[in-house]
Amino acid sequence: MNSIDSGMASAFAAGYSGLQQAQADITQASENIAERTMRTSESQNQNGSGSSTSGQSSASAGNMTSDLVSLKMGSINAEANAKVLSTSFDNLGTIIDTLA
Repeated sequence: MNSIDSGMASAFAAGYSGLQQAQADITQASENIAERTMRTSESQNQNGSGSSTSGQSSASAGNMTSDLVSLKMGSINAEANAKVLSTSFDNLGTIIDTLA
């Protein structure tokens, strides 16, 4: 019975920990995107016409792409860890039904 308890506990812990990490990743990527958007907007307002040097533009686009990819990866990781938790709950229910 102890192996079942420890297995369920580790599944719950892994799912919960993964969900927390995914949330932190999503938050960080979102903050980066918001900050970069604000800087771009401020830069365009200062330039008047909204044009910037091509080096700044491509660097900003590369960073934005990286942040968007991180945001999507965080979302996928959150979904995967939510499924781990859901499966753990289902397995626990099955164990309880079997033992009852």
